[in-house]
Amino acid sequence: MIAQKLHAAFLKSGKTLSLAESCTGGAVAAQLTALPGASQFFLGSLVAYSNAWKEGFLGVSSHTLQKHGAVSVETVREMVKGLFEKTACDYAGAISGIAGPTGGTPDKPVGTIYLAVGKRGTPINAWVIQAPKTRPEAIAAAGDALMAALLDLLS
Repeated sequence: MIAQKLHAAFLKSGKTLSLAESCTGGAVAAQLTALPGASQFFLGSLVAYSNAWKEGFLGVSSHTLQKHGAVSVETVREMVKGLFEKTACDYAGAISGIAGPTGGTPDKPVGTIYLAVGKRGTPINAWVIQAPKTRPEAIAAAGDALMAALLDLLS
């Protein structure tokens, strides 16, 4: 299980992690905190579902949200940047997407999910995945992709 591997890697590293989740609704945080000892590395996760929260708590610019939308590489990159600005974390990750079953567009169909990860002081990596179109599977795929990327970045 990827959550167990990430959990063990963070415990071993002595580094800290913060998350910002939108379409996953805290699912990644729930997986990490279900394992004992998470408080040694996990600072927390903000479920920023609305644009107002993305702006108000994470500092995502209104210009970014208007021009690119909440579901964009630009937005998840700014979500990670906001975590670095507002917390003392060493590593950060963010997710925003369309988990479905509604909300998709021709340009961003259901299952379009953007992710970003970063290590403090280095460039933020952001990308898109096309997850399964069922909501539970999309949430699981997004969470696994984010945790795998964080594990790679930490290694």
